[in-house]
Amino acid sequence: MYIIKLDAIDSTNSYLKEVCATKLPKDFTVVIAESQTNGRGQMGTNWQAERGKNLTVSVFKELSGFELENQFYISMVVSLAICKALKAFKIPQLVIKWPNDILSAKLKICGILIENIVKSNKVQGSIVGFGLNVNQKYFEDLPQASSMSLLTGIIYNKDEVLSEILKHLEIYFELLEAERFSEIKSEYESLLFRIDRPSTFKTNDLATFSGIIQGVTKKGKLKVWTEDEIIKTFDLKEVTLLY
Repeated sequence: MYIIKLDAIDSTNSYLKEVCATKLPKDFTVVIAESQTNGRGQMGTNWQAERGKNLTVSVFKELSGFELENQFYISMVVSLAICKALKAFKIPQLVIKWPNDILSAKLKICGILIENIVKSNKVQGSIVGFGLNVNQKYFEDLPQASSMSLLTGIIYNKDEVLSEILKHLEIYFELLEAERFSEIKSEYESLLFRIDRPSTFKTNDLATFSGIIQGVTKKGKLKVWTEDEIIKTFDLKEVTLLY
């Protein structure tokens, strides 16, 4: 692995995107920042992180020729790798809130942002960004946020946590490259937050409805059994799962 450590940057994902615009970096190039001034989350949201307390990391994974229609499997393996790594540190009740937030029970501890590099309708590589709350103790106006340290009372060595995550990313990307898609999808669905339980959803026009999560499609759409007893599918831009 090739690791780049930065003191401060606007966004580790943006940094790697700029590198990729010129030439694809080495496989498993890792960028770590002590502070991000403009960390990015899903759907254009900002990622808040106290300087020096958390992991803000982006990893470049070479995936030459990977089929574009299978790109959600990248999100699945990253989510699974981080969950498996966190289990080693005794983080309780780990689940994945669709599409790829990592929760402990109902509290969010990690956000993931994946940006794929596509050429000629094939994925050439993936920039895997994640922000993991490690030792932060206070979260302003974020009642659903927590950290590894808040959950266990332990102060963690961030390098050890990162090493464990990178180890599991390698393992799960090997599964992906071996095209063990059904195995990946099955494990991902087994960890889905609120699967098989009545839940409330909000649409883009702020309407709410009830339904039961059944899983995801191969392309990552959420499958929901709705009140009219029909299974409907939704993409990330269409619906939000409420807590």
